[in-house]
Amino acid sequence: MRGEPGELVKPQTDIAGKYSEIMGVDKSAIQNGRLYEFIDQWIGTPYKFGGLDKDGVDCSGLAFLLEQQVYGITIPRMTSKQINVIKREYEEDLREGDLVFFDFDGKKFSHVGVYLQNGYIVHASSTKGVIIVPLHGAIYKYFSRAGAIVDTLVSAQTE
Repeated sequence: MRGEPGELVKPQTDIAGKYSEIMGVDKSAIQNGRLYEFIDQWIGTPYKFGGLDKDGVDCSGLAFLLEQQVYGITIPRMTSKQINVIKREYEEDLREGDLVFFDFDGKKFSHVGVYLQNGYIVHASSTKGVIIVPLHGAIYKYFSRAGAIVDTLVSAQTE
């Protein structure tokens, strides 16, 4: 990946084109080259509980790696801890990189994705692997909470 974590690099034209089409936005709306290059490398990676590599990754592992490699932020590895490092936000206030949590199988905050833009998230689906889906698609009935990562909460969690 080009640039350093936290650095905003212009996306490659083909990557900007690909993801603007998937999310129904103008190509110019794809600004964060590091984010979309990261997604491009991981898209289609199978789901594997506890996984952290291209052989398989789980939802919290994907969020953990994305935040670290794209934004330079180290969040806890597990979903149950990731929920503690966000400042809750309303859906309409979500920004790129915010965490979005879901309750699957009646378990609170058992799944996490990362907000992109225009109502889309990237997550590691247990059946389809790493995919981009609309938040208001089939997954929405499980939506629980979302918010921005707060650095002060992260450092308190990791100390």
